[in-house]
Amino acid sequence: LLGRERRVADIPLDHPSCSSQHAVLQFRETEKLEEDGVRRRRVRPYLMDLNSTNGSYINSEKLEPQRYVELFERDVLKFGYSSRDFVLLHEDSAE
Repeated sequence: LLGRERRVADIPLDHPSCSSQHAVLQFRETEKLEEDGVRRRRVRPYLMDLNSTNGSYINSEKLEPQRYVELFERDVLKFGYSSRDFVLLHEDSAE
C-alpha cells in the first residue's frame, strides 16, 4: 500500500497531494505457455489507484481508478503532484 497514512502504508508518500491510501502495488503469479510447449510461471507487478484525489501515473499517463495495470521494467510511477519518480527495476536491470 502506498500513501500518506504511515500506520498502514508499506511505502509512505509524504507529498500533501497524495491521499492517505493512494495506490496499491500487487504481485501476481501468472503462467504462460511458451512456444516450446513448456509452461513458465512468473511473478508480475500490478498497480491500482485507489480512487485517489490527484491520481497515479505510469510513464506520465494517468491511471483509471480501481483498475489494475501491469507494470514493466523501467516504468516510471508518479503519485499526485509529487515530483518524486519511482522507477521499476529488478535485480538483472543494467544501466
